[in-house]
Amino acid sequence: MNDDFDPNAGLFGGDEPQKDPIEEHMEYTFGKNPNRTSAISDIFAAEMLETIENDETIPAEAKPQMIFKMTANSVLDMIMESLDPDTREDVVGCLDSFIGMCIVNKKFQVDILGELRKALTEVPREKGESDDDFERKLSDFEDAWWSIPQPLLNQRNPNDAIQEEMRRYGLERCRKEDGRLHLHPGSSWCWANTPWSSASRPWCWLWTAG
Repeated sequence: MNDDFDPNAGLFGGDEPQKDPIEEHMEYTFGKNPNRTSAISDIFAAEMLETIENDETIPAEAKPQMIFKMTANSVLDMIMESLDPDTREDVVGCLDSFIGMCIVNKKFQVDILGELRKALTEVPREKGESDDDFERKLSDFEDAWWSIPQPLLNQRNPNDAIQEEMRRYGLERCRKEDGRLHLHPGSSWCWANTPWSSASRPWCWLWTAG
């Protein structure tokens, strides 16, 4: 018998193949959302549904909307509580900007990030242009793109369209500087550079034209 033979080998399956870092990231973030949903449901779903169902002051036709809003608010509260106070405002700013973009997508039946990706593929690379120079050109183009009027947005530029929707829902950030209030509606860089298309997230059909 070979001294290296392990009689338990294979009992629990073979070694898992090494995963790509992006694949691991997607699996842990988006991939585990069904697991998180089940856990959150066990925390408060039964009690919340019973409370709403037994509340005779809420019209029956309003209860589904009430359930949705209470669920969304509870999950958002959990996220806020879980964040480090030092990074909370930055994360919330990204979330608010993304919400604003989703509203614009639905309003105009477009996919803003899809349009940006399409525009980036049309940026020409000059002969002999280095990788670093081309990356800088793409980055500069992307920064400028958010302020360029777009036909699909009725000639509104994406930044203005998103900020308008954020203000409509009270999602703008106001910070007091020099005794005056300044509007900080969020930053497009939070989500503009994502390498994953909306097609990778099934819920995105609710907000995009795709």
